Amino acid sequence: MAKINFKPNEDRVLVEPAEAETKTSSGLYIPDSSKEKPQKGKVIAVGEGLKDKPVTVKVGDNVLYGKYSGTEITIDGKEYLIMRNSDIFGII
Repeated sequence: MAKINFKPNEDRVLVEPAEAETKTSSGLYIPDSSKEKPQKGKVIAVGEGLKDKPVTVKVGDNVLYGKYSGTEITIDGKEYLIMRNSDIFGII
């Protein structure tokens, strides 16, 4: 994992989304226009948390999050999501 120069504020988490599935379980290839937005990814950076609510994930965790959670950002030409800790459903 490459070192990233980004530190989220408060209870925010930087997540690298997993690649969208390119093939179904039965072996059919999915065209780019029909691919679902991934709902899982890897935590890249975490904020300090809030005074009464600490961040519950750590760097390197694989997490599940809501379909429309977070804001898409680009850092060093790579796509990431920045979201609140509460948008994460759980750790895989």
